[in-house]
Amino acid sequence: MQSQDVAPRPAPPSGPVVDVEQAEAALVEHYPRLVRLAYLVLPPGLGRGRRVLTAHALTQRALPRGRTSGDVSVIPAQQSGGGRDGDPGYAYVRLRVVRAALEAGLPLRFRARPRRAQLPPLLPHVWGLKLFPRSGGADELALDQRLSALSGPARAAYVLRGLEKLPDTHVQKVLSAAGVTDPDAALTEASGVEARDSLLDSPEFDPCSLHARPTDLMRRRQHVRAALAATAAVAVCGALLALPGDGWGPDGAAAPSYAQNPAAEAALDPGRLTKVAGTAWESSARTDFSVWPARGGLVEDSALLRRALAVWARPGESVRVSATPGTPSGAPPGPPQLLYAGEVDQARVVLLYDGLRIARYAEPKDGTSGAALDFARVDGANRAEANAVVVGRSDGNVRYLTAPWVTGAAERDLMKPSSGAMDLPVSADGVTSPLAGPAQSGACTSWNVLQLKDGSGTRLMTDLGELTPAHLTAGKPSSPHEASGAEALRAWSPFACSLASVRSQGVRSVNAWRFAQQPLPDASGTAAWVCTRTDTWRGGGSRVLAQFHTPGGAYGAVAAKAENSPACGSRDPHVLAGVLWKSGTGSWYLLAAGSRDTASVRATGGVEGSVRGSMLAVRARRGAQAQLKATLDDGRSITGLR
Repeated sequence: MQSQDVAPRPAPPSGPVVDVEQAEAALVEHYPRLVRLAYLVLPPGLGRGRRVLTAHALTQRALPRGRTSGDVSVIPAQQSGGGRDGDPGYAYVRLRVVRAALEAGLPLRFRARPRRAQLPPLLPHVWGLKLFPRSGGADELALDQRLSALSGPARAAYVLRGLEKLPDTHVQKVLSAAGVTDPDAALTEASGVEARDSLLDSPEFDPCSLHARPTDLMRRRQHVRAALAATAAVAVCGALLALPGDGWGPDGAAAPSYAQNPAAEAALDPGRLTKVAGTAWESSARTDFSVWPARGGLVEDSALLRRALAVWARPGESVRVSATPGTPSGAPPGPPQLLYAGEVDQARVVLLYDGLRIARYAEPKDGTSGAALDFARVDGANRAEANAVVVGRSDGNVRYLTAPWVTGAAERDLMKPSSGAMDLPVSADGVTSPLAGPAQSGACTSWNVLQLKDGSGTRLMTDLGELTPAHLTAGKPSSPHEASGAEALRAWSPFACSLASVRSQGVRSVNAWRFAQQPLPDASGTAAWVCTRTDTWRGGGSRVLAQFHTPGGAYGAVAAKAENSPACGSRDPHVLAGVLWKSGTGSWYLLAAGSRDTASVRATGGVEGSVRGSMLAVRARRGAQAQLKATLDDGRSITGLR
């Protein structure tokens, strides 16, 4: 770990004061930002999991201890650059977080008494799970590597500049108050790293939005049962010594202990990779990833391919591994198929396919250490779902590698159905120009999707933060059609933002079905009922949303939802949902609608009413709750989604 130029804590300054309540309010209000600040300042050598827990611990300890009820203790205000939006309480807790993060990076010395921040945190603590932020792209990885080469004060200076937007004079004051003996040297060192302020807000550096994976289960079990295993081993060895002949019987087809497996060795040999011919898809009975040719300028780079295969089999501590839900991340069972190897933005990228998964390996072009390894499950993909794979992400933009049968690409805003599509250039290797991905934070004012054209039609695909984009369709679940038509685009428009709720869930396809159009009471026009069903690659984890859209509204409202339900799907193409709605005259109504084969609808509980047909409108009071039940034309009963 690098040594850092941090002086002993200065004496508390005199002057203006901040009371405990003001500092506590600032800590609670800006907690995610303070934890991100601590995470970025902490030395990356701690490892991602420990950095996450340490960042939370340091932030939670930013207030002084020993305060009792009714105490009127005060805290010295830090005027080193003002607080966030002029709040001195925030300036104080930010200083405490920066100071603690710098102390946590100091090396432990044999004769020196360790400071509290240098010790592993007692709380928060997680047993049996590894927590780490979501993996970003090659740009985030490269920035993290450059920050790891800086000293602690220089890293703090870089983050205060880029994340907090403080001018250099204020950064100097904060560093001085945090105990840094030479703030000017820290600023000079930080200036050696290119300013990439937007990347500091990336999910890569967000320790409040985490992935969870189990710890080493086998090792954990071994530790728990160590005493019993040792006792049993002694007993078994004693029994074996008493057996005649060779003791244990033959192991059948199993290889001798510690022998190298030929299939595992073949999977690591770049010369054994499957490379499909460029025209194989034209004569194949299948149109999925198995007929994609090997493309890219580095398909003959054996050293790169060997590194990608080795990292897949044995990812080291510096490798960021992510996988969609239900996707195993283990080594390939044999030599995989090469889909792409080339340079994309600031990274060298390799895409591999083993029949079940697509694996994306990315390493920085500048030679810094570390890599990213992402997995996505794609078994059973059809032509529409094997249209494209994410090959690179940078600054909120996405590049795709398109299928060999794709003849054209374009981008369009799903929320503006009449705005048309803009052509998206595609290279000779099949890589698209950067496409702005859907916004991940803030107000949802647009939703960009990828439009692909081939010999069989035009399709829409949307990025949900995974390797494979989700296929968008529209229409009745028993016979959905592509969402690229004018009517389907109008149907999708008010509900595009609801796609954000299924980000990073391993989504395979999303279908939008307008199952009813209901005349509204008090001559308020006609409302649309739309059911959006999300299906995943793993089969389970489907999500159904019944959404309600009134005339003139920009967005649809979620009226009901269900998880792992067959409703609104090909196996059970029926749906029933209701919502409390206030008319322009101030009257409240319970509105309910079912699919077209609904014979009657009934409401009970807080609202009573029934109707023959598929739509119900009953006077209700504000906040009333009701249970919905419908009878289908064939006599079956269904209940409303909740």
